Amino acid sequence: MSSTQFDGDIDSFVSYLKSNRGLSANTLKAYRADLTACLHLFELRGVTDLNEITLDDLRSWMAVESRDHARSSMARKTVAVRGFFAWAYEHGVTNTDPAATLMTPSIPSTLPAVLTESQAEQLLDVAEQAVATNQYKGDGGAAAASGSGSGKAVGKTADKSADTVNRNEAPARADKRDSARVVAESQRNAAILELLYATGIRVAELVSMDIVDVDFSNRTIKVTGKGNKQRVVPFGLPAQRALETWLEQGRPVLARTATDAAKSRATNALFLGARGGRIDQRIARDIVHRAAREAGVPDISPHALRHSAATHMLDGGADLREVQEMLGHSSLKTTQRYTHVSIEQLKNRYGQAFPRA
Repeated sequence: MSSTQFDGDIDSFVSYLKSNRGLSANTLKAYRADLTACLHLFELRGVTDLNEITLDDLRSWMAVESRDHARSSMARKTVAVRGFFAWAYEHGVTNTDPAATLMTPSIPSTLPAVLTESQAEQLLDVAEQAVATNQYKGDGGAAAASGSGSGKAVGKTADKSADTVNRNEAPARADKRDSARVVAESQRNAAILELLYATGIRVAELVSMDIVDVDFSNRTIKVTGKGNKQRVVPFGLPAQRALETWLEQGRPVLARTATDAAKSRATNALFLGARGGRIDQRIARDIVHRAAREAGVPDISPHALRHSAATHMLDGGADLREVQEMLGHSSLKTTQRYTHVSIEQLKNRYGQAFPRA
């Protein structure tokens, strides 16, 4: 990231946001990058004082940025710049607020992609079948390994040296370990899919969860969302079963593969990666994309699974504010997008089923 002579002011603004707005670390990072890029451009144009920047300058900056960025990105950048200059004016850093009338680019209203209820069922059924299939293969592999050397081979092993026996047993042990890991990963993947769909949580919230965040007695999870705001979200019986299987059978297998450093960082993590550390967002996203391919449903992301959960809740009669609370939306307007999805699905079903449609 380029540095500017205005870095001190940017630091002060970001510290102000962190203390007074409770924004997430990712949002603060994005705002800092947006402001640094904006003020660096003005610095290249010879600006040495924030008071020299005018509304026309800011509009010129927007014109330059809009060539390479989507409207959604430009909206965020504009919010960051407007917030910065409002703060600067209020705190006496500048004499005026040149960004006060800077317009935020309008973002086209697009409906979020969602699965139908039957497609969601198909996705989760395939994940559950994968657990059963891999469990069977894993048990079979272990049985084959333990059964090798029986029968006719018993008489021959007496003539072999101990070194030869050890060489034959080593691959069997390795195969058994690999089978156990495959089973564990399929159990983890099923639990991740079930939990994402059952609760509608964000992928960042999923990977940051610890075991203690799950309350099986009430069938709820404690979620830490944007701005470190916490909420409690319920989940259903299928998710409970998948989580219990993962925690009792799969997690201990992957935990044994962890290095000491990874183990110390992931001691309490709910979900683990293949090397025993806390799973990262990239792997969680890949799990969802791969599961969608295997299930033969439209390719979706974890966020689309979140959209699907919200839409299906509304279709089932849930109150809009209940869904808002579950998803952790600060604004009801954000949640209202899902009512449009439900209406679109209703119109499609109406067109297919109603004789006078």
